[in-house]
Amino acid sequence: MPDKLDRTDPAGAIAAAAQRCSNWGRWGTDDVLGTLNFLDEAKRREGAALVRRGVSFSLAQPFDMNGPQKGWRRRTNPVHTMLDTGTDAERGDQGFPHGFGGADDVVFMPLQASTQWDGLGHIFDHGMAWNGRRAGAVVTAAGDRVTGIETAAGSIVGRGVLLDVGRAMGTDGELPDGFAITVEHLEATIAAQGESARVGRGDLVCVRTGRLSRARREGWGDYAGGDSPGLSFTTADWLHDTEIAGIATDTWGFEVRPNEFHDAFQPLHQVCIPHMGLFIGEMWDFDALAADCAADGVWDFFLCAAPLPVTGAVGAPVNPIAVK
Repeated sequence: MPDKLDRTDPAGAIAAAAQRCSNWGRWGTDDVLGTLNFLDEAKRREGAALVRRGVSFSLAQPFDMNGPQKGWRRRTNPVHTMLDTGTDAERGDQGFPHGFGGADDVVFMPLQASTQWDGLGHIFDHGMAWNGRRAGAVVTAAGDRVTGIETAAGSIVGRGVLLDVGRAMGTDGELPDGFAITVEHLEATIAAQGESARVGRGDLVCVRTGRLSRARREGWGDYAGGDSPGLSFTTADWLHDTEIAGIATDTWGFEVRPNEFHDAFQPLHQVCIPHMGLFIGEMWDFDALAADCAADGVWDFFLCAAPLPVTGAVGAPVNPIAVK
């Protein structure tokens, strides 16, 4: 990776990184799992063996109308509506015999409204999708007919490792907006946290910036889509070379915002998803887990992060569970 970015040439930098970091054809022409191929049975056994105390943490934000979404590209917060209630049951309006009653409900939401995974059909580069397929042949009005998120439903479980960059590099555990997390920052965090923070093939990497902590304290503001700390474009080669299975952050967009180029939008996504086949998680909540990891000095854990298998979806909600 070049030492410095030419901030005036995002197209050139994206093209060069895409060529260096491409996994097209690595697992055959029909592959739909991308980097999840690194997460094999042995890696899942390794993850399961990390359960020592049996304490568990949900890494999901609440799915409700008080979330961060403000309507960008028609993304709204979840809307939860009751179809049957206790009041209906008390009044005997439900039509059931012998006093039987119940409650039922429905939710409407964009699939990437809160804690979620990006699927491999989410981002394209010049009209091309993961593994060199034409974007229009992958995602149509019927959804992602090739790499829909349901293809990953049983795969994302194994060894998780938390890199608390906010704690290691920030002030009071938080990084400022616009802070670009480089390879040097990631490696310094790993060194500070110790052996349990090593990162390698098949791992599910969780990067805490502290941005959600600030939003929780100060209000959402521009959490969804605004300025934020995040991964630098220069981490593309590290993400590729470490052969991780997936990576998730506590931010809306995974990469640093504003982006590091003039006139650019999410250039790291443009390399990681369609070329690398990397699964990216966003808006995860690491605060409670991070406090526990800091207390006991153990930064790896068993992680189960199965996306909701919505057929043909290009992203899906998830309630990740970390167990230590």
